[in-house]
Amino acid sequence: MDIDELQTFVEVADAGGISPAAVRLGVSKSMVSRRLARLEAGLGVQLLARTTRGAALTEAGTAFRDHAARICAEIEAARETILPEGPLRGRLRIAAPLSFGPTHFAPMLAELARRHPALHIHTCYSDRFVDLIAEGFDCAIRVGYLADSNLIARGIGPIYTKLVASPDYISARGEPESPDEVPAHEALMQGTERWQFKDGANVVTVHPQGRFKADSGVALVAAAKAGLGIAYLPDCLTYEHLLSGALVPIMTRYPPPPAGAYIVRPPGAHPARKIQALAEFLIEAFGQSPHFARPVGG
Repeated sequence: MDIDELQTFVEVADAGGISPAAVRLGVSKSMVSRRLARLEAGLGVQLLARTTRGAALTEAGTAFRDHAARICAEIEAARETILPEGPLRGRLRIAAPLSFGPTHFAPMLAELARRHPALHIHTCYSDRFVDLIAEGFDCAIRVGYLADSNLIARGIGPIYTKLVASPDYISARGEPESPDEVPAHEALMQGTERWQFKDGANVVTVHPQGRFKADSGVALVAAAKAGLGIAYLPDCLTYEHLLSGALVPIMTRYPPPPAGAYIVRPPGAHPARKIQALAEFLIEAFGQSPHFARPVGG
């Protein structure tokens, strides 16, 4: 029995099958199966019942899962205790936004991997809300206004936002002059979100209305460029289009309050050293990025 076998068993138990666990671990399905077989042979008991839908814990597996997870966590903590200044090792599984993660965060993560050659970085890019604990992520990069949760968050930098539209939309429909005019316009939205604007020292919240919705900021940029409506988007998605004139900032007297980018992790007394290193590196990189460091245009 070794730590890789225990970690593999925990991943299969939590993911509900060999295939999703292999994705989490970044190894082949055959490797996962071999580790499980060695673990069960060493213990002399069946931990998982294989089915056509995945893998279900046996009674013994259910009893063993929490013990295995604690052992894995304690070994990781012990490794960091005795090697506090050594190279970062192990796997760092990160959930990141799809809208500008591959273009803006991916180069930062690649540089982090270059600096730490013993660290295995696995990143999943998606604009859906990822359950870190249920899906086995060490942490997530999240942008916007954080909702209340039991996750631990660390800010890494501001995200500046603008209300934008295409010249064609403005020619056809005009543009809102104040927040109370926003609901009369076609809004491009991710769902049923609220938009916030600063009016002096106050923050005004409006409920936009529109027929075009998408769970991707990139898709909303495309819709705005096509003249379908007004969009409330971060500068890091729109800066090129603002510079080219394909989009223009509107209602600039009432700017949105800055949002933020954050590293969030499951609750715990002390973050893993690799998560601390990720946060500190992103803070450094954020301050040097022309797309994040300051508001663009308008």
